[in-house]
Amino acid sequence: MTLAELIASFRVDAMDRAEPYLWDEDTVTRWLNEAQEEAAVRGRLLLDDSTPAVTTIAVQAGKASYALHPKVYEIAHLRWQPSAAPHRARPVVLVTREWMDRKHPGWRHRLDGDAMYAIQTERDLRLVPVPREDGVLVLEAYRLPLKPMGCDGDKPEIHAASHAYLVYWALYRAFSQPDADGFDPQRAAMAEAAFTKYFGARPDSDLRRSTRQDLPQVNETYIF
Repeated sequence: MTLAELIASFRVDAMDRAEPYLWDEDTVTRWLNEAQEEAAVRGRLLLDDSTPAVTTIAVQAGKASYALHPKVYEIAHLRWQPSAAPHRARPVVLVTREWMDRKHPGWRHRLDGDAMYAIQTERDLRLVPVPREDGVLVLEAYRLPLKPMGCDGDKPEIHAASHAYLVYWALYRAFSQPDADGFDPQRAAMAEAAFTKYFGARPDSDLRRSTRQDLPQVNETYIF
């Protein structure tokens, strides 16, 4: 569905077909973009393994921390590829600071062995140990939509089968506005429940952190 079709569907379901509309087009568009972001996080819908700006990070020798693409919220797979020897590519294990403190006390200053780890924060990755050579981090990551919808012909980035369900979020937001003529808590609750039934509940920050790997590195050789 296009943005224009989604807005038209909202107008029908909200019984807001006659001008002047209760909810203007810019506001409904904002809610639909918000809906797609909500859907992407709740359903983990956008797994990216091919957009260079999202899935590759240039690494410099001696530098430990690197910014993730702002649309990335969860890493599914991570590997390190030295520039001088791409055939020595190897997996990087995502762990927590707490795990590093338990398993490798003193990791902030030194780390023996060949294992390579990464600690993910909300916006960054810290590599352990600090790289001794230049290279590239290659990611597979769950992300938000890269661009918001703005023109009538724009389409959501998520699969077409899910497009129509985005309208439920816009309805929930519309009926939840306390100072609007369309304020209707019961219809808002019904719309939110329908959205949640399809896309799932939104995970809190603790649950999202718990999805990150926290396992010891297995010493294997990977050739890509």
